[in-house]
Amino acid sequence: MKLHTTRRGNGPLLVCHPGGPGFDGSELRDLGGLDATRTLLLLDPRGTGGSAEAETYALDDYVADVEELRTDLGEDRIDLLGFSHGGLVAAAYAIAHPGRIRRLVLTVGLAAFTPEMQAEAERVIASFAGEPWHADAVAALAREESGDYGTREEAASMWNAMAPLYFSRWDERYRPLVEVERMNPEPLRQFNATPFDLRDDLGRIDAETLVITGRDDFICGPAAAQVLADGIRRSELVVVEDAGHMLHLEQPAAYSAAVEAFLAR
Repeated sequence: MKLHTTRRGNGPLLVCHPGGPGFDGSELRDLGGLDATRTLLLLDPRGTGGSAEAETYALDDYVADVEELRTDLGEDRIDLLGFSHGGLVAAAYAIAHPGRIRRLVLTVGLAAFTPEMQAEAERVIASFAGEPWHADAVAALAREESGDYGTREEAASMWNAMAPLYFSRWDERYRPLVEVERMNPEPLRQFNATPFDLRDDLGRIDAETLVITGRDDFICGPAAAQVLADGIRRSELVVVEDAGHMLHLEQPAAYSAAVEAFLAR
């Protein structure tokens, strides 16, 4: 599937895969100012933004789409950044096509759901119990886990209620940056229904890799990042303080500086 892409910034090319699944490339915005030193190629995964809908949203489908994009770009090797679910896709791509990656950045990514991640999620969610948005966010999270969302509007409403959980310290000034009006529910529904586990294959990733996450990320925090860093031979781990899942919005300077320092070496 040919993906719609948007270029932003100036400098060496960095292919950027957003998360969800269900978000398009606009989710990444300028990646904390990284567009000052890189040309960000923000891709819309299948079923989002300007890219066509699909019947299936399996991990292998996303990997094949990235390979088709690389071929269309005429690049023998690419620098690839994956965010959240995009980090899972980027890791799977690096496993399937080890010779096609120059540098790999896994931002709030994961290789598998683990008991350590579950414990981390419960601890972080509980720490927000006094916040006025907590009850609505927890209820929305339960809706996601049960698959209780059918329309694009319902999926968007669910995400908008959950959004504060994705920050270390929620502030309403973030609302315009993350709120959506409509969201394709099918990619997320298929993702939640399909088990995955890349842990045994992480050793096949040959590219130098930056694993970066927020200290207070409830879903893909230090527990998830440590699995990636332990499994990828040529990797380094950076944990950004005072940041949750949306660390490029919450700590933009710290995030972009760490990524640029890694890519520029």
